[in-house]
Amino acid sequence: MQPIIAPSILSADFANLQRDVEMINASNADWFHVDIMDGVFVPNISFGFPVVKAIKKYANKPLDIHLMIVEPDKYIQTFCDVGANILTVHFEACNHLHRTVQHIKSLGMQSGVAINPHSAIDLLKDIIADIDLVCVMSVNPGFGGQKFIENTYSKIISLTELIKSKNSKAKIEIDGGVDLKNALPLLKAGANVLVAGNTVFLSPNPSQTIDQLKSIQL
Repeated sequence: MQPIIAPSILSADFANLQRDVEMINASNADWFHVDIMDGVFVPNISFGFPVVKAIKKYANKPLDIHLMIVEPDKYIQTFCDVGANILTVHFEACNHLHRTVQHIKSLGMQSGVAINPHSAIDLLKDIIADIDLVCVMSVNPGFGGQKFIENTYSKIISLTELIKSKNSKAKIEIDGGVDLKNALPLLKAGANVLVAGNTVFLSPNPSQTIDQLKSIQL
């Protein structure tokens, strides 16, 4: 089975955002990965609702919205309104995670939960059967271009076992430091979705790089 490839818009050229969105539309990528950062949960600020709305205007593939923010419950309805198809919140940012997940699903979006590199997979055992996606952070969230954390492989293996034990249908998404060298080992460990930022957008030929990622076979 081919992997799902989700180029990260955070690495796109914001002076030519429509061009980069249309490049992804025309490519073999599957999703748009959109990171929302508030400068509180992570030490960086990305973009807000108007930019997401602008991306949605031109995108013809699903928007995979990753909320790296505090109090995500305040904004679930708004992200639904601006076009999110998949909405992922951080385990570390939610006091009432089941309620948050239920709210996301009640609005017709797929629900995801992200975990930081220091968070143990076992923390997800009570929610894994209720969600559609686990976003495993393979760098510390907040900035692109960071070095991939090698412990990610063992976390994927543990997560795969947890998903099976709970009869969950959750996909495993890897976010951070994904490149052409580690993509195959990540998929072999059990990943289904690869988020690629600089690997795609700093490539001399982004569409070809997407093809290379998409064509990886186990």
